[in-house]
Amino acid sequence: MKSTGAKRQLAKVPMKYRVAITDATRTLVNFPECKNVKPLKNHIYDFRLRVGRYRVFFDFDGQIKIIAIQEVKKRDERTY
Repeated sequence: MKSTGAKRQLAKVPMKYRVAITDATRTLVNFPECKNVKPLKNHIYDFRLRVGRYRVFFDFDGQIKIIAIQEVKKRDERTY
């Protein structure tokens, strides 16, 4: 599940990265047994998925396994 903001952010990403990000988010079906996922502390979102130079921030409801993708951002000094 992607928020409207995340969909808009993803639409601005170059196509080759967009495909990689989309493929990586599909692996979240197996969460928490996913690669490149890190829990975040003192951040507005619970987790981040690393996809090359991009980060996908998401929240997770541990009981029902609902993942809400909140943001897709290019990694730079302002990402965290």
